[in-house]
Amino acid sequence: MDTLGLGPLGISIDVGHSYLDDACELESLGYSSLWLAGGQIDRLSRLSDLVRATATATVVPGIVPVDVYSAARTGELYDELEPSGRFVLGLGGPQTAKPLAGMNAYLDDLAVPSSRVLLAALGPKKLELARTRAAGAVTLLVTPDYTAGAREMLGDAVLAIDQFVVLEEDPTWAREVAREPMSFLASVPGYRQNFLRMGFTSEDVDQLSDSLVDSVVAWGSADDIARRVDEHWQAGADHVVLAPLGASSLAAGRALSELVRVPK
Repeated sequence: MDTLGLGPLGISIDVGHSYLDDACELESLGYSSLWLAGGQIDRLSRLSDLVRATATATVVPGIVPVDVYSAARTGELYDELEPSGRFVLGLGGPQTAKPLAGMNAYLDDLAVPSSRVLLAALGPKKLELARTRAAGAVTLLVTPDYTAGAREMLGDAVLAIDQFVVLEEDPTWAREVAREPMSFLASVPGYRQNFLRMGFTSEDVDQLSDSLVDSVVAWGSADDIARRVDEHWQAGADHVVLAPLGASSLAAGRALSELVRVPK
């Protein structure tokens, strides 16, 4: 159930000198949403620029870190972009000892309809928060089995899966590319806890084992990646975001464009 206009398949955009032109081409290829990762959001006006440069795709920050941008500032951004009908506010964090309390306080101060907000969520309590105080959840570094469980917990709320993809058929190279961002993310308590929750061992997480990498990162040919995306759809995902590693979003988006024509 997608009530946000995300469509079945989106792609994460790299910020660079040509990112707005790239966004237009990816939109023309059929990607129904364009996402901007939190690490790429050096200024919120990046999102305004994306909305203005495109015509049909829904633009989503994945995510706005709530410990960087105030509720008042993100509310102003939403007010600016709401008339387009193509903006959904993705929120994540805060990286504090009591993140649930921090997020609840932020949402209390946020003048944005909950029906236009997605929360980054992994654990059961965050998923519950996404179900009750937002339109749904966006998750990263999860397996299709996790997706099935999250679908059950969220009920009718929106479930978006942010899927790292590496268009590389050599296992050694593909895993090396995947381990670069994972080496940082695995040190973040929420991700580590979720890896353990999904059944991986502490050793898997500490060493970023092949088993862990292969389970949460889709790598290989376009057909291999298509199979992983379909597994998430079949498990109950409303939307999958392709997050390319080791290649530009434009190059990967072109190579994987056949996926947008695959019936969900």
